[in-house]
Amino acid sequence: MPNKVAEVMSATPCTLDGDATVVEAARLMRDDDIGDVIVCSDGHIRGIVTDRDIVVRGIAEGRPPEQLRLKDICSDDITTVSPNTPIADAVRMMREKAVRRLPVVEGDRPVGVISIGDLAMERDPSSALADISAAAGNT
Repeated sequence: MPNKVAEVMSATPCTLDGDATVVEAARLMRDDDIGDVIVCSDGHIRGIVTDRDIVVRGIAEGRPPEQLRLKDICSDDITTVSPNTPIADAVRMMREKAVRRLPVVEGDRPVGVISIGDLAMERDPSSALADISAAAGNT
């Protein structure tokens, strides 16, 4: 059974610059069948934006998505882990912070993302969450 985040993370994080629009992020999420984009500046992680952030912090506020920048809606107080972080520590951090995803970084450069879906597929492959996480996207 894997012990380190690197063994279960998604190793190709999707990133966009903070000046990218919400529309760009939404299209990237759709095309890559993902629920988050890491927001970077000069290759360094600055935040994370989820599909829910787009809806709650952007669309629901009546802000035009073509003009709304990721830096305006991303979560910038983020918890990150390294590839060598023990999976048990990542799970504990997710519980404590009530988050579904953790960017995986080396220094402050993103190298992956670990999600509760990744953990479910690894730790409890017969669970409903693992089944949903392993299913093909709805696009």
